Amino acid sequence: MLNQIILVGRISQEITDNTLTLAVQRSYKNAEGIYETDFIPVELFNTIATTTKEYCKKGDIVGIKGRLQTRVITDEETGTKTKEIVIIAERLTFLSSSSPTKDNPNSQTNNMEEGEI
Repeated sequence: MLNQIILVGRISQEITDNTLTLAVQRSYKNAEGIYETDFIPVELFNTIATTTKEYCKKGDIVGIKGRLQTRVITDEETGTKTKEIVIIAERLTFLSSSSPTKDNPNSQTNNMEEGEI
């Protein structure tokens, strides 16, 4: 069985509590002729979280390879249970610095996998 997801988008806000929000534009236009954008929360752990917080900022383009994980959340007041699907990042690639620019001719792609140091 396979549980894998790949996303490419822009970091839409500052990383908080080891969670980044990825803005991913859809590949088709809606009825008004506009490309809609999905804002997807991605959880980061270990070295991926540390490195991403250190080197990435709002607006940077990143690629994420990860997995979907389900959780059951119980409301403390009502006891109602709901399921939540989250994305756990297993690999993150910094794409906004992948091609050299006139401002930074020595830039290159950076990859980080779970467990790498």
